[in-house]
Amino acid sequence: MDFQAFKDSISGGQPPAGLTAALEALWWDAKGDWDKAHERAQERDDQAGTHVHAYLHRKEGDQSNAEYWYRRAKAAPSVLSLDEEWEELTRALLPRG
Repeated sequence: MDFQAFKDSISGGQPPAGLTAALEALWWDAKGDWDKAHERAQERDDQAGTHVHAYLHRKEGDQSNAEYWYRRAKAAPSVLSLDEEWEELTRALLPRG
């Protein structure tokens, strides 16, 4: 799946099959369901999950919690807009095709 197909899928009712938990979290975030996105990001304690978790807490406005999760993800806190960070994360996590 490429980035445009991922974005187009957001108009559907459920995320496409086969997405990682981190990508599902970004999908639910784009749908406006922060709680479901957070739930999915927490499911995997890997670098992708912790990085998305950091982004979600940044979006929530909880900067100190976001910084904790950025450190866990071994990533610098983002200085991009939230939309730009969402896109950067999504593109980085989508399988290369």
